[in-house]
Amino acid sequence: MKSLEGSWILVTGASAGIGEACAHRFAEDGASLILWARRLDRLQGLSADLRERYGTEVEIRQVDVRDRDLVVREAAALIAAGRVPDVILNNAGLASGFDAIHEGSYEDWDRMIDTNVKGLLNVTRELLPHIVARGTGHVVNIGSTAGHQVYPKGNVYNASKFAVKALTEGINLDVAGTKVRVSSVDPGFVHTEFSRVRFHGDDERAEGVYQGFDPLEAGDVADCVHFVVTRPAHVNVFDMVLLPTAQRNVYVLDRDESS
Repeated sequence: MKSLEGSWILVTGASAGIGEACAHRFAEDGASLILWARRLDRLQGLSADLRERYGTEVEIRQVDVRDRDLVVREAAALIAAGRVPDVILNNAGLASGFDAIHEGSYEDWDRMIDTNVKGLLNVTRELLPHIVARGTGHVVNIGSTAGHQVYPKGNVYNASKFAVKALTEGINLDVAGTKVRVSSVDPGFVHTEFSRVRFHGDDERAEGVYQGFDPLEAGDVADCVHFVVTRPAHVNVFDMVLLPTAQRNVYVLDRDESS
């Protein structure tokens, strides 16, 4: 297993859920962290916790990956400081709305495409050239089972995650001839803020998504991401799909309706 000691890892969307869990898992293994997210107060709390628990070197920045100019500035600052990441974890992503396509919201569509697709592109475009120039590094994209199979009313969210899958394949081809690795980790149902965001703060509806079965937790995904980035240099886990045992495909669940 490859050690993360001495590595710098950039995590986008680090303030909660999968991003936060990955930050803990990486810190536990000795990595230094660059954490980007929109919610600065959450990042400040997370940073303090990581330093106290693990003695981790942590840099936090309030970055919305949709803001290309901001990403350009923050990436340039990292490069100027000699902080070319060893790993980029493109985790920032969301679902917004759950409507048939003919009833959907332009605002929801823009939010998903701008975050899940263009945000990933903004970060990757600014940092990957420096990783390629160095000759080694790892880009890990958080995809979804929604990028493998479409489900009713998933439409634009599905499209955005199919795009992540295509971009993972494309980036991997484009860095041929280097030792840069490119991977995707694609979870199914994970109990995070995901459904609360999708349903615009409707907590009752969001919690109903996870009733009657045991979903994945953010830490389960973090364990898989950690596995991917700690393989020996000659091993690339290109695409890892993980599901709760009760999930049979992207929308078929063994749900206990009595609970």
